[in-house]
Amino acid sequence: MFGGGGMNPRKMKQMMKQMGIDVTELDAEEVVIRTADEELVFSDVQVTRMDAQGQETYQVVGEPEVHEAGGSAGVVEAGDEDETDAETGGDAAIPEDDVELVATRAGVSKGDAREALEAEDGDLAAAIARLE
Repeated sequence: MFGGGGMNPRKMKQMMKQMGIDVTELDAEEVVIRTADEELVFSDVQVTRMDAQGQETYQVVGEPEVHEAGGSAGVVEAGDEDETDAETGGDAAIPEDDVELVATRAGVSKGDAREALEAEDGDLAAAIARLE
């Protein structure tokens, strides 16, 4: 959980419950944080969810592997194996998640987002900048 300055963990949980704060440990296998510049992949991770007055907050503890965004060292999710072969040159070279991300960030259609990604060789930041 988090430090209580030497406070008994049981007492800490009891006080948090009185304040309406619910803390739950999640059995997460992997956490991926994608930014415009990089991906942070936490494989051996501890995740805690805290619900306070209807607002959920997640705490991620662990050492991430850092991958460049849009690079060939990306994470392959189940069912996406055919989308990661950049040598095919077709629509399969650009993952659908990347297309959706660019379309959302730039406020354009998926078709326009895919065209920008193909023009920028899959570089998410460059594709978004191109469309803005």
